[in-house]
Formats: sequence, C-alpha cells, structure tokens
Amino acid sequence: QLVESGGGLVQPGGSLRLSCTASEVTLDYYGVGWFRQAPGKEREGISCIHGTDGSTYYADSVKGRFTISKVDANNTVFLQMNSLKLEDTAVYYCAALPVITTVEIMCVTKGLFTSWGQGTQVTVSS
Repeated sequence: QLVESGGGLVQPGGSLRLSCTASEVTLDYYGVGWFRQAPGKEREGISCIHGTDGSTYYADSVKGRFTISKVDANNTVFLQMNSLKLEDTAVYYCAALPVITTVEIMCVTKGLFTSWGQGTQVTVSS
C-alpha cells in the first residue's frame, strides 16, 4: 500500500514536498514513480527512481525544478517541487513496481506499475 501526502495550495514560484510511504513492500527492490493528472488530461509520468541503483528520470516539464529522492530507513520516496507553475496543478500519484526495467521506460509506461497511491491534490494559484 502506498500513501501520498504533502499536497496543498501554493502560489506560483512556491515549493511543496510530496511524500510517498510504502507499508507492504520494501522500496529498495522497487521502482517508484510520481505521476500527475490534470483535469481533462491523461495521467503522465513526471519522475521516477530506480530502487536498487538510484537512477532517476525527469520529464522535460519538471526537469530542473523537481527532485526525487528516497529514504530507505523510512521506506519513503519524496518529490521536492520548486518554482511551481500554474500548469503544475494536478492530482499527484505515486506508484511502485518490482524493478524490471530502466527509469526512462518506467515513467513512460504507467501500465507497468502494480501499486498506486490514492493521490494528493496540488494546486498552484495566485
């Protein structure tokens, strides 16, 4: 089971940190991805981290602004989001899958993920 937290309302240019905590799997052996879905749009992968080698991937839309990280002791993956823009408004989901491929393929193939959180709303508004 995955539980996200940390969403909220923030002004443009502000920051938020999302957390994804796993309770039934050890993320050391899983790939974890952050996805987001805005109203009327498809769910898109924005950042992924490989559970064993720590490699990361960022979509162009968030590269340089978002940072994904993992704290093994807490079985938690974070998404630090800086310089937030209006277009970052969406429901953010974390997802996990047993590591079988590269982070690049993970993030563009959401069907590979076997576990999903319930989502947390991020709203960027002035």
